[in-house]
Amino acid sequence: MEIYEQGVEEYPKAVIVFGNFMMVLWIVVGTIACWFLFPLAAWLYLVFAVIMVVIVLRKLVCPNCYYYGKWCHIGWGKLSALMFKKGNIEDFRSSTGLKLAPITYGLLTIIPLILIVISIFRGFLVSELIVLILLLLISFYSGGVSRKKTCADCKMKIICPGSAANPQTDI
Repeated sequence: MEIYEQGVEEYPKAVIVFGNFMMVLWIVVGTIACWFLFPLAAWLYLVFAVIMVVIVLRKLVCPNCYYYGKWCHIGWGKLSALMFKKGNIEDFRSSTGLKLAPITYGLLTIIPLILIVISIFRGFLVSELIVLILLLLISFYSGGVSRKKTCADCKMKIICPGSAANPQTDI
């Protein structure tokens, strides 16, 4: 497998801290959005988010990544190395996790959006509107701005089918 040689060996700690802050904020705001309509849905959302993001996707994606055991843009290479044995970079592209990740992150946005919109129609609160706007901003940033920026410097961008950086124009 060919890696992007000009990619960063390990991401700066500030990028990792900010990336984790945004991920936690995304999950917290999504949980709050669900809470407005149905508190049990909020708890289910929170459990789903933590299990999928911290455990399942780390098991299915990270062990086969170049950044396994290293500081990737969000530090999950280090986290994965603490929990799972190293895989094979040759298996990265066919990883089940690469198919599951967009579904997971899509659900982390869509579920709270649907529930908060329903909640707003049932009885408008300014706090709901604030949470809705925050959720949209975080989703836009995480799904677009942040991905494009971190993927541009990633050693896996040539291999990764989920890369937001176009290897043909960025190299």
